[in-house]
Amino acid sequence: MAVLKVIEVLASSPTSWEEAAANALDHASKSVKNIKSLYVNEQNAVVGSDGKIREYRMNCKITFEVN
Repeated sequence: MAVLKVIEVLASSPTSWEEAAANALDHASKSVKNIKSLYVNEQNAVVGSDGKIREYRMNCKITFEVN
């Protein structure tokens, strides 16, 4: 039987939500092994005074197997 653990991660990107998700996974994988999934819990964006998106942000849950 496998034991799984879930951590919550906040990530951002100036380019896209996809890149923010990749940043979350990349950063988490530096200290967490056996990552099985990434679940996007919430997304939001920072809008600049020019009316354009400056930063894409997300709150996600990363599931990994505990040995």
